[in-house]
Amino acid sequence: LPRHRVTLDDAPLELTATEFALLGLFVAHPGWVFTRNQIIARVKGDDYPVTDRSVDVQVVGLRRKLGRLGECIETVRGVGYRIRENA
Repeated sequence: LPRHRVTLDDAPLELTATEFALLGLFVAHPGWVFTRNQIIARVKGDDYPVTDRSVDVQVVGLRRKLGRLGECIETVRGVGYRIRENA
């Protein structure tokens, strides 16, 4: 099985599989705005039964675990989320 590792200031971060996929999505596409539905489809799959709020909860958890760098994940009101291009 592949190992997924994320470190911050040389310390490992304990991310869930969903948080890891979410971070990967944002980092792979800096500046792109993703709707909640796009995030669900890309992270969990089209037929995964989740709500808009579950995406919000995952983003909040990821921001918290990233500490000060969590501010790089921006909410685009009425649309979704993105990571700043210079993050």
